[in-house]
Amino acid sequence: MSNTKEHKIISPKKLIEVALPLDDINAAAAREKSIRHGHPSTLHLWWARRPLAAARAVIFAQMVNDPSETVQGDKRLRETQLKITNEREKLFDIIRELVKWENTNNEEVLNKAREAIKESWRYTCALNKKHPQADELFNPEKLPAFHDPFAGGGAIPLEAQRLGLESYASDLNPVAVMINKAMIEIPPKFAGQAPVGPVPAGEKQGKLVEDWSGAKGLAEDVRRYGYWVREQAFKRIGHAYPQVLVTEGMASEREDLRPYVGEKLTVIAWLWARTAKSPNPAFSHVDVPLVSSFVVSGKKGKEAWVEPIISGDTYQFKVHTGKPDDLAKVKLGTSAGKWKAFNCLLSGSPISYDYLKSEGQAGRMGERLLSVVAEGKSGRVFINPTDEMVNIAKSITPSWKPSLDINYHPRDIKTQIYGMTKYGDLFTNRQLEMLTVFSDLVAEVREKVLVDLESQNNQKVDAQKYADAISTYLAFIVEQVANHSSTICGWNSANTQMRSVFARQALPMSWDYAECNVFSNSSGSFNNLFERMIKGFSSLGDGKVGNVEQADAACQKISQFKVVSTDPPYYDNIGYADLSDFFYVWMRRSLKSIYPELFSTLAVPKTEELVATPYRHGSKEKADSFFLDGMTNAIRSLAQQAHQAFPVSIYYAFKQSESKNEGTSSTGWETFLAAIIDAGFTIDGTWPVRTEKEGRAIGNGSNALASSVVLVCQKRQIDTNSVSRRQFQRELREEMPEALEAMIGGSTGASPIAPVDLAQAAIGPGMAIFSKYEAVLNQDGSKMSVHDALILINRAITDYLNPDSGNFDNDTLFCDDWFSQYGWGQGQFGEADTLARAKGTSVDGVRDAGVIESGGGKVRLLKWSEYPTDWDPKTDTRTPVWEACHQMIRVLNQQGEAEAGSLLAKMPERGEQIRQLAYHLYTLCERKKWAEEARAYNELIGSWHAIVAASHEVGHRGTQSELGLDF
Repeated sequence: MSNTKEHKIISPKKLIEVALPLDDINAAAAREKSIRHGHPSTLHLWWARRPLAAARAVIFAQMVNDPSETVQGDKRLRETQLKITNEREKLFDIIRELVKWENTNNEEVLNKAREAIKESWRYTCALNKKHPQADELFNPEKLPAFHDPFAGGGAIPLEAQRLGLESYASDLNPVAVMINKAMIEIPPKFAGQAPVGPVPAGEKQGKLVEDWSGAKGLAEDVRRYGYWVREQAFKRIGHAYPQVLVTEGMASEREDLRPYVGEKLTVIAWLWARTAKSPNPAFSHVDVPLVSSFVVSGKKGKEAWVEPIISGDTYQFKVHTGKPDDLAKVKLGTSAGKWKAFNCLLSGSPISYDYLKSEGQAGRMGERLLSVVAEGKSGRVFINPTDEMVNIAKSITPSWKPSLDINYHPRDIKTQIYGMTKYGDLFTNRQLEMLTVFSDLVAEVREKVLVDLESQNNQKVDAQKYADAISTYLAFIVEQVANHSSTICGWNSANTQMRSVFARQALPMSWDYAECNVFSNSSGSFNNLFERMIKGFSSLGDGKVGNVEQADAACQKISQFKVVSTDPPYYDNIGYADLSDFFYVWMRRSLKSIYPELFSTLAVPKTEELVATPYRHGSKEKADSFFLDGMTNAIRSLAQQAHQAFPVSIYYAFKQSESKNEGTSSTGWETFLAAIIDAGFTIDGTWPVRTEKEGRAIGNGSNALASSVVLVCQKRQIDTNSVSRRQFQRELREEMPEALEAMIGGSTGASPIAPVDLAQAAIGPGMAIFSKYEAVLNQDGSKMSVHDALILINRAITDYLNPDSGNFDNDTLFCDDWFSQYGWGQGQFGEADTLARAKGTSVDGVRDAGVIESGGGKVRLLKWSEYPTDWDPKTDTRTPVWEACHQMIRVLNQQGEAEAGSLLAKMPERGEQIRQLAYHLYTLCERKKWAEEARAYNELIGSWHAIVAASHEVGHRGTQSELGLDF
């Protein structure tokens, strides 16, 4: 690689270009999805934030040299290969420890990783000491800085900082910029700073000597001033959130309320239903409720539901406890069923969505209180609505209301079509005033911090910047409260908690909603969200310096000579800018005086956002062209600027995948690959990073593919030429088998890649061949498209895994073809006989091998669960690989990895073929949507390393090579 044509940089191959302990990374990333307390994501919501574990592992592997480049010796010698494998395993061990959540701030683990990075860097610097820019680019005493030009939620720059790199983050979106400032820029500035705010009243003064290392002091001050903000807010707006007095009358028909008579209970939430005028002429003067369900608590033993009591043209709601007689009817509310609208409560007349759109746009929709949820001694208490409760809510007049139009997004934002066209329309008056009060207090708390610092004559801290920092974090809590205080927030009756606005990546229409009491301690309250946010500081630490800017990725100059890892927008999956406006209106109100340039626009910039949204560009074709051109420019900027001693890693969310005969494909995926190649990169690897919880890898009848693919990219040589389609196919045939063997056989020392991930991972070596040339030319002279290249790459994968391409026995070839046609079902004997002859075997012979059942003119394959439990390959005189593979699956499922290892020890020479057949059968099942069958083969490969280890423990006589582990 080179920065100029004359002076080449000597860049040792990095670990990420050769091998990764992918299973360990995926397991840690999936586990992180369940982490709620102490995770920095609790500072502020961001859509599609990368797992910290994955980001940390990718950057580490991107920066350390692969031992094949640094281990001295004759690489043809087995001793050298073993040494490389051992050294690689040491790096894998560092990654395995590094990705564990409990090691997020473990300095011992982090220092091992940092030292490995420094050691690789010093080695690279020594190789390039004669480079004319050595002083600038290869200072062995200083690591290169890091940059993420699509910083988004900040996970990637945060992990670069944690690994010891000075971290730069940039994004066009002001909300993303502020999140990154809060995560990587502000904490290091005040590392070790003791808190300056007064201890909240009623709390005991802390010890004389406290540990204020890292961001602990900053977090404590945010907590102290946040407490003051809540107390001040309660004084100003608390009267709008009164407690409920339980009276004798309320408890007369409710035994569950009897213990609370005379007590005031804290309200958790008010449950409202939107209303519309009845379309029935007889009741057109009545606002009837639009209720998705009358069930308010589905918890076992604590069921509660609402009954509408109708009297002529009026109605009221009454809460009952216990199970209703007609649960199905109660669950339906006034809904007309899935994908349908509603029925009039009074007349039963249908209420269509078109009618509701016209009513909403005419401003004729209202709301009706269904029930009140209060905090009891042992759980939630549901209370009938009263006029007093409604009157208090209606009496509030907001002093400010966001007037920003909600941007049109036909897929993700639905509120405008029902008349809610401005962001202020998404809140009740009470919510608007409450959020305005909190927002105003952010400005007030800044002045309070300055006064406190002045009174203490504290010279150790920049007072203005510290006050700005505290205000920034407290502005975040306003947005978090907004995310839980909107009429988009639904009520989850199963766990009796409210849903946030962004329970998914959209602003959907909500017909009934929960208005939480922000001054309670339950879900959605200030205290609940604030406590989680404070715990999020624990994973920030002090780290290296962080720098954050607002910048367009297509024209930024920040990446110059920096290590780059980034997570760009995903084609058309998420409209970040459109959704961000929800937070921006409150963030701008709170922080415009502190960051005037960042909040100079009324809304989040959208024109330059690299998302393929047809509604914004006029057509799908124009949107595709905009995305491809813009992404190509942005990636080209990285190819030209990034430090050439390191590959660039780019994440892509693989969420539009389709499994077809020609393999895995997606419009967004192909467009993204084309942008990277057109920008001047070669693609050296594609690593699938799964972030779903365990058990969701395969489901719903099809393969749930990796939620992210990390592409490893290098700048393409300037003097590359074009090749023919025939030459490209020849290179695929010559090079893909070795690459695939490394992936499925683990010859690099890593665990074999699971079948569920193989389709994406195998694209890497195929695209490495395709992208290293200026172009691959078809017979007519036209340039081969990425789509066509992917078809050929997927075909090469299929050809390699096909038993016909290897030395498989005839019985296995018969079973494979039969399975492809019938699965575990029956077929005609005549067809089986014809197929068996073609494969060089016979139906009787395959039956004698013990893998099929034949009789009554029918033939079927035996399922693995039907295989005999006393099977011994040493005494079996006819053992097709098919039988050995399915016996391995049986033992693994029924007895575990140790016994499967014992079985493998009896037939080590079969290991390679068993593994290859499992990959092939998984691929076949995945394409046929046979989810259960696919799972069995995926689990066998997933356990392969453990099975092999167990086979060694029982003292088999086979070699590692025989087991498909040829190092």
